[in-house]
Amino acid sequence: MKMNPSGNSWRKAALVLSLLLICLFLPLHGATIEKRDVYSDAMKKNIPVNVILPDSSKTDATKRYPVVYLLHGAGGNYRNWSVDARDLLKEVDKNDFIVVCPNAENSWYIDSPVDDSCRYSTFCGKELIAWIDNHYRTIPNRENRAVCGLSMGGYGAMYLAINHLDTFSIAVSLSGGLDIRPYNSWNLPNILGDRKEHPENWEKYTIINQIDKLKNRDLAISIDCGTEDFFLEVNRAARKKLLERKIEHDYCERPGNHSWDYWNNAFPYAAIFMNKHFTRSLDSSKNR
Repeated sequence: MKMNPSGNSWRKAALVLSLLLICLFLPLHGATIEKRDVYSDAMKKNIPVNVILPDSSKTDATKRYPVVYLLHGAGGNYRNWSVDARDLLKEVDKNDFIVVCPNAENSWYIDSPVDDSCRYSTFCGKELIAWIDNHYRTIPNRENRAVCGLSMGGYGAMYLAINHLDTFSIAVSLSGGLDIRPYNSWNLPNILGDRKEHPENWEKYTIINQIDKLKNRDLAISIDCGTEDFFLEVNRAARKKLLERKIEHDYCERPGNHSWDYWNNAFPYAAIFMNKHFTRSLDSSKNR
């Protein structure tokens, strides 16, 4: 007499088959994300950081890599790029660089002149660099370090690069708040002081005036902003300042607003720009 398997047996068999098929078709390669905690001596606390490693790092134990420090916007955190940038892992593999995403709260990536607990320029421009170079196979010179960010992170990319020229050679701003003076939100009064009481801070820390520190070719600069973005006019003003000072740079406006749809479209172009300027040389004699 022929016996039919029970319903439970069929379900178990189907589950095993499904698991086997999943294992069969899962990608066995690709960029990977590591969450690390990096201690800041300047702020006496651990800062969470995502480190994204290209697939080639798994198979070549001697290869060294350029590094892109990728910054989040106001209200964001170190996970944003990993979660919301749909092609980030693909771009890491395609361009074969390491990406580092630090947490920076709503600090605007500066050392605050009014709040001693906010030292994110020191952390992102010095402490984090040293830690990453010590723990990963980087190419440890400025020619192979870029800083890129969106919104507040676009401001941060320009600010960090200008104020740490010995650390970074490339700065990329996506929809960056490159002139903070028209705004009075996003934690700016807490890190710069009240505008009426500390107007000098608002003048000093805005990127429009920070550009005065630059000479031509100090940095490879790219600025990208959507035509419907509320930061469009301050990006145009930054471009005007760069042109007045005869500082070479790339500038792009394309249709779009202040959103991940725009940044997902813009980042592959930013990756090409950064990869073009990396030297991929271990010659430390070029360091400043």
